[in-house]
Amino acid sequence: MEVAIKAYAKINLMLDIINRRNDGYHDLFMIMQSISVYDKVTVKSNNSKTITIKCNIDDIPLNEKNIAWKAADAFFKARDIENKGIEITIDKRIPHAAGLAGGSADGAAVIVALNRIYKTNLTDDELCQIGVKIGADVPFCITGGTLLAQGIGDVLHKVSPLKDCFIVIAKPDFDVNTGNAYRQFDDFGKTHTPDKFGMLCAMESQDLQQICLKMENVFEQFIEVPNRISIKETMKNNGSIGVCMSGSGPTVFGIFEEMSNAEKAAIELKKFAKQIEICTPVKCGCEIIE
Repeated sequence: MEVAIKAYAKINLMLDIINRRNDGYHDLFMIMQSISVYDKVTVKSNNSKTITIKCNIDDIPLNEKNIAWKAADAFFKARDIENKGIEITIDKRIPHAAGLAGGSADGAAVIVALNRIYKTNLTDDELCQIGVKIGADVPFCITGGTLLAQGIGDVLHKVSPLKDCFIVIAKPDFDVNTGNAYRQFDDFGKTHTPDKFGMLCAMESQDLQQICLKMENVFEQFIEVPNRISIKETMKNNGSIGVCMSGSGPTVFGIFEEMSNAEKAAIELKKFAKQIEICTPVKCGCEIIE
């Protein structure tokens, strides 16, 4: 049996680090939004008794270091299912190492696909319980849409969906190591705390202008990303009503009310970023391609 999944990327409309926990993880407050950029993940059962991975780009591990491999292994162990063999094919479209949860999206897609292949009929909550064992963003990527994520990212609450808009994402030719980013927080802390209550009020009222005014990511206080200021200025100069960095970076996104403005920004951003996409909000994290 073969199941293909659209595994959607995410952006952080708000990201605040509350504190470092005793277990080394961090308590977070994040407003997360699925966007229409996706990886296509195809999972096919076979008789190899192994987990094999294929990918269309070179710098993705094809072994147990890949979160998709870990997701499959976690699924089989959680349900006490013998792995008779699966092949995972990842058509990578989400920029890699970009703060857009591309790896977590792939892991989520594998769990959703195996739930269909093995007819285990697990609920989203049960799938998320498997997903959180392999990555803090995986539960969001399984559920998706517009959610408040707390704890290490595993405690999810629905918030009112983002209104229709256009989102331009721009990834500079630079990678950020997420572990190092959190270590910088541990060393230096933050100088400003985002207005979380104000953001929740704006989300509840679906006031896009206010949401954009409240967008903030504490990683921007101590993570240096080349061309970030130029990217933000270019977006604002072309009609963006809000700009922010996603995750631990380096991707910067801008929200636009008009497609024409988003298109003009995308053209000008080519001076500062190699990977640029115009996308829209979506209401799920994984979508089975029927």
